[in-house]
Amino acid sequence: MKRNYSLILTILVGGCILFLQAGCQKQAGLVKEPKPMLPAQAKSLTKSPKITFEKVIFDLGEVGPGTRHPCEFKFTNTGKDLLKIQPIQTNCSCTLAALTKREYAPGESGTIEVKSFRAPAHEGPSDQQLYVYSNDEVNPKITLTIKAKVAMKVDYTPKMLNLFLKSENAGCPQITLRSVDNQPFAIKRFKSTADCITADINPSVKATNFVLKPKVDMEILGKVLAGRVDIGLTHPECSVINISFDALPRFKTEPTNIIIYGAEPGKSVSKEIWVLNNYNEDFEVESAASKKGFVKVLSQQKVDNSYKFELQITPPVADSKQRVFIDTFSVKIKGGEELKINCHGFYPKK
Repeated sequence: MKRNYSLILTILVGGCILFLQAGCQKQAGLVKEPKPMLPAQAKSLTKSPKITFEKVIFDLGEVGPGTRHPCEFKFTNTGKDLLKIQPIQTNCSCTLAALTKREYAPGESGTIEVKSFRAPAHEGPSDQQLYVYSNDEVNPKITLTIKAKVAMKVDYTPKMLNLFLKSENAGCPQITLRSVDNQPFAIKRFKSTADCITADINPSVKATNFVLKPKVDMEILGKVLAGRVDIGLTHPECSVINISFDALPRFKTEPTNIIIYGAEPGKSVSKEIWVLNNYNEDFEVESAASKKGFVKVLSQQKVDNSYKFELQITPPVADSKQRVFIDTFSVKIKGGEELKINCHGFYPKK
């Protein structure tokens, strides 16, 4: 009898194991099978519109800085339903021609026309994008790219004008322009920031090489200090030359600003500031003051053609959310010029 019970128990256990294995194999097989597309979904995609471009990249090749170029992107509705295109968006300096229409029947073609793509003013590769949104369910957004390699067709020297307030004509050098491809051109415009730099030009004269003699208005330059000269040209592959200028100011401070980390309300911190003359001129400080009163002058000492300030900065009481305090320390030079040193204090995290 015991042998019969053992035999029955063995048969039952073996059957359960076989049953569980079969169930696991079936479940594993179900996981591996791809989920079938619903008939409605498949039907929708089959009948949907589809926008197909002949090319999504238009390569202009080598172009001159600031020049304008046309280009176009042709497309076809290769779907089975009406294609609807939204207004084209762009991140480039492009002038787009309006689409003649925004709806295209199946098999119908159209063109996105860029009437004028303006190349950047700097040398090097340039990639600009257009974004096309439509009711294409598979590709509702398509990115079109305009590529170009900007190369200078007119070389110029110097690349930057370093000027000085105490030199005759600010020490401004001559500007030389030379046609790289021997294409004659004229200078039609010479313009600078605040008109502090001018030059005599004759727009009717064409040549492959020009030497300009800039004239600097010293009074205006003393107020502007930095800016740009724009030289407009008639060269077909170089419409403008941009030259930056920078004048050495009369005064500077060391350091240029004050930063305090781990500031504690009411606990003063000492800092040292120097006011220097870049042209080694003798000068006098008329006054020094703090905008909010957090900065106080402990001592002021003239050392040769410079001034040394010992400052005391006292962080104000801060609320629970305040993480920083700001003040401005101003030094007024006798004669009208005023220097400002920003002070930033950061409270520790609580």
